Amino acid sequence: MIRLVRRIAGTTAVCVALGTALAACGSAQAPQASQAGHPAPAKPAPAAKPPTLPAGPGGAAPVFFNGPRALGKTVALTFDADMTADQGPRAASGEHFDNPALIATLRRLKVPATVFMTGRWADQYPDQARSLGRDPQFEVANHSYSHYAFTDDCYGLPTVSGAHMKSDVQRAYTALLKAGVPHPMPYFRFPGGCYDQQALRAVGGLGVTAVQWDVVSGDAFATDADAVTKQVLDGVKPGSVVVMHCTRSAAPTTEEVVRNVVPELRKRGFRFVKVSELIGETPGHR
Repeated sequence: MIRLVRRIAGTTAVCVALGTALAACGSAQAPQASQAGHPAPAKPAPAAKPPTLPAGPGGAAPVFFNGPRALGKTVALTFDADMTADQGPRAASGEHFDNPALIATLRRLKVPATVFMTGRWADQYPDQARSLGRDPQFEVANHSYSHYAFTDDCYGLPTVSGAHMKSDVQRAYTALLKAGVPHPMPYFRFPGGCYDQQALRAVGGLGVTAVQWDVVSGDAFATDADAVTKQVLDGVKPGSVVVMHCTRSAAPTTEEVVRNVVPELRKRGFRFVKVSELIGETPGHR
């Protein structure tokens, strides 16, 4: 779970990005209705090449925190669909790592959003993954397969070794495609937001942009929706990326927070966009 932004020494919050979109599209399975009660579009249009930023020194993945501040009041809501590789028994016993009510609310309010999905989550909830991936209101990006940390000492998460970082991200793309997400984005969010230069170099060869955020919602493990709402509203600026979660068991207030935040930000003149639009407005993007 993400609770705050980790920035490594010497890492600039450059709006950089990368060359090619990872794993293009495999053949998609037939669409099914999502568990949120919203049928997915039957024939998703072929995706244009997503905007990316150039790689960092030594081929390291670039790190994106927020879009331009001077190009209008845009804000991207992002949601991490977290599930670690070893949490299958908890899901089998009834723990909910999904949040259909949240997705239904985003659809009802017509809020575009970017979902950073673990491969394990896609394995557990393939119908929902497919529905999100085929709905043009959303874009699905990579949050690793295992949700194991890419650095030591990352909020108690298990860690993935340096030798397996790249394959963990590749495995997540494979899981997304298998679930029926036809166009997973070339954007990657480190579990816990924790990374260092070794991790950036490990995933840089995949052509992914590492997407962080500049507004921490504080919804992880929160029980006070009003406090989370205030934190989001106090933090949002033009071009902001807000990090929230799409897991009922660990972020039970998020759907209520969205119902509170969206009308207020619209009243303030903000327009909701996906991460890809913010990257596409960033100087130097490809």
